[in-house]
Formats: sequence, C-alpha cells, structure tokens
Amino acid sequence: MTSIPAEFSLIYQHFRPLAGHGALDLGDDAAVFAPPPGRELVVAADAMVAGVHFLPDDPADLIARKLLRSNLSDLAAMGATPLGYLLTVSVRHDTPDAWFAGFAAGLAADQAEFGLTLLGGDTTSTPGPASLSLTILGTVAPGSALRRTGARPGDGVWVTGTIGDGALGLLAATGRLSDPDGFLARRYRLPEPRVALGQRLAGIAAAAMDVSDGLVQDLGHLCRGGGLAAEIEAARVPLSAAARAAVAAEPALLARCLSGGDDYELLLAVPDARAEALCVAAASCGVQVTRIGAFTTGAPTVSVRGPDGAPMALAAGGWSHFA
Repeated sequence: MTSIPAEFSLIYQHFRPLAGHGALDLGDDAAVFAPPPGRELVVAADAMVAGVHFLPDDPADLIARKLLRSNLSDLAAMGATPLGYLLTVSVRHDTPDAWFAGFAAGLAADQAEFGLTLLGGDTTSTPGPASLSLTILGTVAPGSALRRTGARPGDGVWVTGTIGDGALGLLAATGRLSDPDGFLARRYRLPEPRVALGQRLAGIAAAAMDVSDGLVQDLGHLCRGGGLAAEIEAARVPLSAAARAAVAAEPALLARCLSGGDDYELLLAVPDARAEALCVAAASCGVQVTRIGAFTTGAPTVSVRGPDGAPMALAAGGWSHFA
C-alpha cells in the first residue's frame, strides 16, 4: 500500500473537514463552482506574518480567526455576503500537529459563525516565520458594491464600534500596557468584522472601507477617493472603557488610538439625510455607530481637532509595511 505524503495527510486530517461545495473534497488542483445566480463576485486577499501581524506564541485558533476575520472585514466594507476562501499556510516543518488542530478549529468556529467554507489552498514549509495568506470570495447584487469613492462635501464621517483597541491591544499583549481583564489583547487578537451591517449599507453609505491601518490614514484613502478633505474631532472618536482608562492614565495614547491599526471597524461616508437609516441598520445588527466628523471641500487631507478643540498633530498617520 502506498503511504500518503505527510503534507496530504495533514490536509486530509485538518483541512478537508472545512471544505465546502466546490472544493471537490480538496482532492483536485482547483475548486469549481458557480456564483449564485444574479450576483457579482467580490474577491479580496490579505497576508499575515508572525512577528508582524500576530505574535509567534499567540494561540493557533486565534491566529486562524484573525486571518479569516481580517478578510471578512474587507468583504464587510464592500457590502458583500461571504461565500468561501482559499488558504495558504507556510510554517516550519517541525510545527506540531496540535498547532494545525488548533488552527483548523479556529477556522471551523468562524466558518459556522459567518457562513462560508474552505475552497482550497496550499501548505508549505518555511525556515522563516510563519506566513499565512487568505483569499476570500463574496457576492453582491450587481452594481451594489460599496466603494472608497463617492463621498461628497457635507457627508458625515462615521465609524462602527470602538477605535484604538487593536493598537492598544498589541501593547497589552506584549506587556507594555496594563490590561487587567485581557479585553484589549483580545480585541487585538480577535477583531469583530461588521459583515451583517455591511450588507445593509447599500443606499445608505456613499463610500466605505475598513479601518485596518489606522483611522486617520484610512480616512485619507476615502478623501483621495472622493477628492475631498475631512475633519474629525478626537473627542467624538468612540473609545472602549478600557481604552478610555488607558488614555486617561497616559494622554499620549490617544494619538496611538487614532493612528494605530488592527481595529477592523467600518469607516463610512454617510449623507446626513441617511444618518437615521444608518442608525436603524446598525441597531438591527447590534453595532454601535458614531459620527466623528465631516467631509469638506479641499485637498485630500485629514485634519484632527484635539479634545481641547485645537488642531492635533500626529507623528504618524497609520501603519505601513514599507515605511
């Protein structure tokens, strides 16, 4: 009897149970499926590297869930319904089987929560840090995908949830910030993609994206998309109770909340006439939404008013892999 190579044994044991329709039981070179009738495909991809996007000793299930959820956040920002995903895992050859079991368990939990399945992918070994990549597929009604373009002067700048937990959570997870109940570290390791709300934003949001590289930097993308300026008020930016306590103890952390990444909240341009519709949609999903400023005519820049009302300068606008 011919033995199954170790790589395929690993795939069959841990990843085949995650496969859904179109994946062909992970036995072929590619998936084959048809999108739902009358829907357009939305495709996005993100990568995570140990020591950059997650801590090397983070639990495997949370690493998997952060990888999937960061991609789900991209679908949410486009107003898409999740369909499936492709996965590439590159880890050291001596990675224990228990790590793969935990990783697969994390994926299984979020597949059940968000309604999608694995379509295929690849596994390889690497001498370097673990490198993970996920390509996600979703669908939207034709012509309804939310875009970064579309904001108009006077539109409100809105965000979901709370801002800054991801950036402060990294400090907490690395022992540089007190986090008595672990809330901030968990927010860093396990974001909450606003998938359900995203699907309700067609006809409400004029432009949208998710906050992954920092609120101010990502708002700059919406400004460039619409050829507009924007002004936000730091005092209006919603902070969690844990973040408020951290900022109260160390006011300089407010700048980190505004420029840090890993929030995976939605950032929206919403005409004031549609603000009530946004609040109703958000309430139906159990999501907090907050108006933090407005778009204005002018060069595509972001201005921040500090808690005292004076202009607030930030040393950095957000995260960049190539800075």
